[in-house]
Amino acid sequence: MTANQPKPLLPVANRPIMEHVLRLLKRHGITETVVTLQFLAALVRNYFGDGDELGMSLQYATEDVPLGTAGSVKNAEDRLRDDRFLVISGDALTDIDLTDMIRFHRENSALVTIGLKRVPNPLEFGIIIVDDEGRVQRFLEKPTWGQVFSDTVNTGIYIMEPEVLDAVAAGEPVDWSSDVFPALLDRGAAIYGYVADGYWEDVGTHDSYFKAQADALSGRVNLEIGGFELSPGVWVADSASVDPDAVLKGPLLIGDYAKVEAGAELREYTVLGNNAVVREGAFLHRAVVHDNVYLGPGAHLRGCVVGKSTDIMAGARIEENVVIGDECVIEPEAYVTSGVKVYPFKTIEAGAVVNTSVIWESRGQRNLFGPRGVSGLVNVEITAELCVRLASAYATTLKKGEYVVTSRDCSLAARALKRAVIGALTAGAINVLDLEAAPLPVTRFHTARESAAGGITLRTTPGDPQSVDIVIMDGRGADLPPAAQRKLERVFSRQEFRRAFPGEIAELTYPARAVEDYTHELLRHVDVGDVRDMKVVVDCAGGTSSLVLPTLLGRVGVEVLTVNARLDDVSPTETLAERRRDLQRLSELVSSSRAAFGVRFDPVGERIALVDEMGQLINDERSLLVVLDLVAAERRGGQVALPVTTTRVAEQVCRFHGVQVQWTSTALDALTSAAAGPDMIFAADGRGGFVVPEFSPAIDGLASFMRLLGLVARTRLSLSQIDARIPEAKMLKRTIPTPWAAKGAVMRSVIEAAEAEHEGRRIDTTDGVRVAHDDGSWVLVLPAATEPVTDLWAEAGDMDGAQALLERWARIVEQAAM
Repeated sequence: MTANQPKPLLPVANRPIMEHVLRLLKRHGITETVVTLQFLAALVRNYFGDGDELGMSLQYATEDVPLGTAGSVKNAEDRLRDDRFLVISGDALTDIDLTDMIRFHRENSALVTIGLKRVPNPLEFGIIIVDDEGRVQRFLEKPTWGQVFSDTVNTGIYIMEPEVLDAVAAGEPVDWSSDVFPALLDRGAAIYGYVADGYWEDVGTHDSYFKAQADALSGRVNLEIGGFELSPGVWVADSASVDPDAVLKGPLLIGDYAKVEAGAELREYTVLGNNAVVREGAFLHRAVVHDNVYLGPGAHLRGCVVGKSTDIMAGARIEENVVIGDECVIEPEAYVTSGVKVYPFKTIEAGAVVNTSVIWESRGQRNLFGPRGVSGLVNVEITAELCVRLASAYATTLKKGEYVVTSRDCSLAARALKRAVIGALTAGAINVLDLEAAPLPVTRFHTARESAAGGITLRTTPGDPQSVDIVIMDGRGADLPPAAQRKLERVFSRQEFRRAFPGEIAELTYPARAVEDYTHELLRHVDVGDVRDMKVVVDCAGGTSSLVLPTLLGRVGVEVLTVNARLDDVSPTETLAERRRDLQRLSELVSSSRAAFGVRFDPVGERIALVDEMGQLINDERSLLVVLDLVAAERRGGQVALPVTTTRVAEQVCRFHGVQVQWTSTALDALTSAAAGPDMIFAADGRGGFVVPEFSPAIDGLASFMRLLGLVARTRLSLSQIDARIPEAKMLKRTIPTPWAAKGAVMRSVIEAAEAEHEGRRIDTTDGVRVAHDDGSWVLVLPAATEPVTDLWAEAGDMDGAQALLERWARIVEQAAM
């Protein structure tokens, strides 16, 4: 907890311990204060400044080397010589009556008065024995039980006359209790002990820190708690946002600008820091959560401390006496067992069970890039600061003066974060062509067409309105290939960013005809003849495709019923339930209007979902086969690119029409690279993403829709008829949890098992390990790139065969992952 901050700054009831001490001094009329500093002194100075916000005057005396409790006060001697002064610790929580202690000192004409407190276990403290008048008779520092003659211990609070400083050697380590006081006592000096009735807790252990928090909430110590008392013992800051359906059982405290969602439960002795976020279903009991912490849905915290700016993701569980340091990431479903200490700046991988302290290295530090680019929660993982660093790193990998295309979806978060990206790029001497809100295919098209060095687009994560994806492209408009990702990650992690000189600051421009240029080129390359008598239904999903479709469809002349054709910045993505609802509505519109088919775009116009003329939804796997059949039947030759996870029914379709299949890895850049090859007529990813190679090698929902218009218009069959003539795929998938450290062993075991039964089998390592049998059945074992799991696909002539194949190889993976 104090690895990167001094103990006096640790918060109790959302205020540093030292702030509570200063407020105590202020209440007793003591406003002129000298703060002695040594460890991380600048952090204390920066927080408190000159004390004006507290109505006090603060000065600072810094030690170059530790000088002890007395030496540090001697170091500030020039500011203490004029009058009687009080010494108090900045890391002990107390409400002792200082006014009465000063009265006691004055009435006894004492040279030194020592604040004393009776405690049940005095072993960890210095014991002081006094007579009936309060005069000190003896000092015992850290006694054994055999030396415990009293339960009054030294609180470290002293009232002193200035001449005491004459007994302290300058520039040397000196302590009051072990050096100065015993020497003064031997000389017969008037040293008194004041036994205080108030609260005092030396916050020196994790247990005492928990106790101080509980005592503050239950009123055992008199201190100022910010906010208002919503109900007995439930303190909520004025600026906090607490949903009425959240469960609050005090005593507890919710800090400034904190947010607690419906369904969250905060129970006794919980302290929620300033700017903290608690998502639905999270549970906290006796949890001390510092500032700027994010607690994901279903997170479970009990009897723990979470340091500032830490993210506890969905379903993570933190148990008793756990301390999580500052700026850590506990990924989804991780389980941190009792007593574990996680030091600052560590990452615990998803699903990990951690039962030993994490000190030197993270448990599964994730890569910067994931399957959708750089992704994370808005203002938790993806902040404006991260966008600046990421864009600065990207600019550093490019030559000064080059161009980068930028765009966004319609969300407010993407709009705000894109401004940070543009600022960093131009500051890094990279010119920016900003398309503002634009479909992702339009951004990819202009990145390739404008001879730009690359592009960046920001979009809401599909299905998660709380998250955003930053998609970074190369000069082809394709996702950055792995080598370029690693180069960018190296620059990002080292923070070795290039900065432009004042005369090199780059330009920001807005292309005037971005949509018109895209539609012109698309219609020039895609055959949309014979479509004028067609009727289709289009759902724009409130996304950026609505900016392009009017221009496209107006030039084609097809009859279109369009829904959700507006930019919806309130709901920039959709939940699974919302998607199903809208697809059901699309199905009803297609069947009732007798349209040839219906199509629904994703919010960035990249992927599409299809509904046939009967109003039946065609799932993504079948959509791939239907569109493949249409293309192959018309072209009667050429090549198609498909990922290795695609059903081998696609091979049957291609063989029937004289088309060749090129299998690719599951990485998006691999599909794009293959689609750019010669003689390519089609490519798809099996998740609603289609490529029109004659126009662009990138996945493009708008181009796919226009191509589909022409294909359906020219065929004699409807989509349902095409679907009916394609064999059903008998394919299953399973995901098996696999620790990062075990993935290599898993794949080695899979290879060994496949080679041991090589007869009648073929091994393909295009991506993962695919074992193909002579009867056409196959299994693919593929470790996930961004999660601690291994994915398995199996296909056979029937579902029972696929299930048996999947079970057999799942056992091999599970045994190797143990």
